[in-house]
Amino acid sequence: MKLGYTIVYVPDVKASLQFFATAFGFELKFLHESGTYGELATGETTLAFAAHELGHGNFPGGHVAASESQKPLGMELGLVTPDVAGAHTRALQAGASELAAPSQKPWGQVVSYVRAPDGTLIELCSPMGA
Repeated sequence: MKLGYTIVYVPDVKASLQFFATAFGFELKFLHESGTYGELATGETTLAFAAHELGHGNFPGGHVAASESQKPLGMELGLVTPDVAGAHTRALQAGASELAAPSQKPWGQVVSYVRAPDGTLIELCSPMGA
């Protein structure tokens, strides 16, 4: 077993792909012609986005839309970078909201938190042991 991909349900797949490309430099891996599903090349694990309408089809009981929640959901995407401060600044310039500025944790890691325009909670962190 291995983690193959993470899918984030969003209101506008193309806009989310563009935000993550602009803010973090990820390249487009795939965008379905319907515009309701797309993937970014992010390393071994794929980061994907799907339209809320696909979520409604997959989950007849509905789902919690991060884009409609005032508070971030209880899960995050962790992006590892040696330059947390620079990534944090680029994310804000690309339209993210700041939740926590970069700070050093007691275990030595530098961490910050931003929220993407689509509501996704993102942790920006330095590599462990760096």
